Amino acid sequence: MSASKPLEGIRVLDLTVALAGPYGSLLLGGLGAEVIRVESPSGGDIARNNPPYVNEEGIHFGVRHQDDVSLSILNRARNKKSITLDLKSPQGKALFMELVKECDVVIENASEGATARLGVDYESVRAASPKIIYASIKAFGEPSPYPQLKGMDIIVQALSGIMDVTGFADGPPTRLGLPLADMIAPLFAVNGVLSALIHRGRTGMGQHVQVSMLDCLSSLVAEEHFDIYLKEGYPRRSGNFLERLTPFGVYKTQDGYVALVAFQPDWFKNLTEAIGRPGLAQDPRFAALGPRTKNSAEINALIQGWLGRHTCAEAIRELAEKRGVPCAEVRTPEQVLADPYLQERGAVVPLEHPGLAASGTVAMGMGLPIQFSESPVRFDQPAQALGEANDDIYRGLLKLSDAELAQLRAQGVI
Repeated sequence: MSASKPLEGIRVLDLTVALAGPYGSLLLGGLGAEVIRVESPSGGDIARNNPPYVNEEGIHFGVRHQDDVSLSILNRARNKKSITLDLKSPQGKALFMELVKECDVVIENASEGATARLGVDYESVRAASPKIIYASIKAFGEPSPYPQLKGMDIIVQALSGIMDVTGFADGPPTRLGLPLADMIAPLFAVNGVLSALIHRGRTGMGQHVQVSMLDCLSSLVAEEHFDIYLKEGYPRRSGNFLERLTPFGVYKTQDGYVALVAFQPDWFKNLTEAIGRPGLAQDPRFAALGPRTKNSAEINALIQGWLGRHTCAEAIRELAEKRGVPCAEVRTPEQVLADPYLQERGAVVPLEHPGLAASGTVAMGMGLPIQFSESPVRFDQPAQALGEANDDIYRGLLKLSDAELAQLRAQGVI
């Protein structure tokens, strides 16, 4: 395996806050880019105040103390160099443009109009460096059709329609258990950045990459033909079952729940044999997927009756292992985070903080779930304290003198 990471030699100037933007720059950093994270000298990313916190005494959700570090920051700010810079000051803006000239990518997720007010929008940055790739992640696009709204994940989920198709038919629309909009948008943004870098390699031209959280989530909703299903009488929210592909759902066992899929003919035949009802595979109500869909309640009740007499392990052994019917336990987050296979592959990894290493306070965090045959990729640099890389970047990259740095600190610019 090569010692070189895929994006080694690419430098990213990171103006992001909260989750949608920082997850994008986290991915770029894990792929090998040098990420310089610009934060305000007055306090930095708002996520630095997110509970839970870690200190020498452990993890807590109480009032934040001076020595506390947010788990959000330990998770999202790895593989990034933290510098402080007041972009509202003329000196800060001038320093930012000098940094732009040394970078390949700028990534931001500021609220609508904020970068223009600061003079660090795409047009201003392009004037300083025409080759720059400038990536913007917005909640609703820019200009926004909802200028009165803040770009919170739950708001985007609501507007995208994804909440309205999540939950049970007799229940309310349901928020997904993860901030999906916040995490899907940066995946598209990173794809855009990588594509723009390839395009620049061919043409020498930089460009503006724009991603909307609402666009991204809505595009996923459009994958399913919900409008057609509604016309055919299928409920908008299908809960734990997908009637048009019966059997397809989540069933209760003696000690938990299993997810089961058996709509393919062989799977259904093997399932009926496992539950002791082999004749169902020839019954006109169930033999083919079409009529089975119309009689889903009855077949699901029969499956539930059998599974309710077995444990998860017994069900998986009888269905998946012996008969090849897709069936898996519904695991808890704790089980997933403790899974040695996922840990070995780097999907979930321990979060580290150099100052707290001796305290034994360890949490698991997001890994980089991409495997390369020739390049190592991982989050191998712990999150930095606010402004920890100031000397490295201002003295090392921009060649500022000690006297210049002292003056900038005295003026509150860094």
